[in-house]
Amino acid sequence: MSRVAVIVKGYPRLSETFIAQEILGLEERGIEVLIVSLRRPTDPAIHDMHRKIRAEVLYLPEYLKDDPARVRAGRRYAEGLADYAAAEEAFRRDLARDNTVNRWRRWGQAQVLARELPADVGWLYVHYLHTPASVARYAALLTGRGWSFSAHAKDIWTTPEWELREKLADAAWGVTCTGFNRDYLGGLADRDDKVGLVYHGLDFSRFPDAAAPAVHDGGDAGPVSILSVGRAVEKKGFDDLIRALGRIGGTVDWRFEHIGGGADLDKLKAQAERLGIADRIRFRGARAHDDVIQAMLDADLFVLPSRIAKSGDRDGLPNVLMEAQALGTACIATPVSAIPELIEDGRTGLLVPPRDPKALAQAILDLAQDPEKRARLARAGEERVRSTFASEPGLDRITAMLKAELARKAA
Repeated sequence: MSRVAVIVKGYPRLSETFIAQEILGLEERGIEVLIVSLRRPTDPAIHDMHRKIRAEVLYLPEYLKDDPARVRAGRRYAEGLADYAAAEEAFRRDLARDNTVNRWRRWGQAQVLARELPADVGWLYVHYLHTPASVARYAALLTGRGWSFSAHAKDIWTTPEWELREKLADAAWGVTCTGFNRDYLGGLADRDDKVGLVYHGLDFSRFPDAAAPAVHDGGDAGPVSILSVGRAVEKKGFDDLIRALGRIGGTVDWRFEHIGGGADLDKLKAQAERLGIADRIRFRGARAHDDVIQAMLDADLFVLPSRIAKSGDRDGLPNVLMEAQALGTACIATPVSAIPELIEDGRTGLLVPPRDPKALAQAILDLAQDPEKRARLARAGEERVRSTFASEPGLDRITAMLKAELARKAA
């Protein structure tokens, strides 16, 4: 059977366990994969899942100036292809509305990819509808291959509508990880069935049993352990969380741990110092998945105060919320994007308004001082995520669609 080229922005990445999980799941279901990455890895570690993936990785030049000989060879090859004129026309239409260095870079990367794609690659499947999908689309047009996509969060909400419409029209089909996303993209697509809903879900065979409920109450029963996991970027709302913890102060005894890299880490540390709570906070940086799982098992409370960034970027349905719930940790989050598809306020967790440190502080205090309520929410959250958000159905569906495309090509 032909291979599928899975095109991603970077590989491997600690923050994208859902992509590693999907690639591994496709391989386990008999799909041969070539990973195409627009950039080389920058994270200090990898997950165990990455070690299990067998696929070859093709790294494109991240910047065209990095490898001019390779870029020139790609351009000469592309110009000789029968479909070059149609591909260039699509690129020029896009360029007229987005005359940027980034647009030229994606066109150059696509030409390199068109030249270097092995002959046994029969289909292109891309994660993210922004820059990776530009490369996939141009490469597909150049080589006459079909392509499809998996859309997530930032790629949807920071891409102009005109560009989403162009990509949706050219793609054979796509999937996205939330009903919220599906409804939006479906309204831009050229046909009703173009975009399907496939939750990332979790492979529960790779997770230990949920932790036993803890009785810590921030008083005589001991300090409450609060955890959050995610990149320190605007859409995660971690500055709102630090403000909320500052409001709590010493009302109860608590400790907060953050796992993740991100450009705003130094700002968050400085904010904690200004508020006089830095001695209660530990910033651990990016960690491997096993460390994240253990931290979730050890935590009394998981908090993720997501919000919509000024750029329009936002979370979709964060895997870390599903993971925390699967491991028996009570969660507090915000009703942004598809998070209410996972957390029902007051039943499987708590939802507070975004950008509201006062409400967030009250919710944290509520659960910090009430171990029985935490345990009740944690049990309900675990039951829901394990019954509704398993990865297997989605992986089976994507596998079937990809195998059907490869079979059509072989016929």
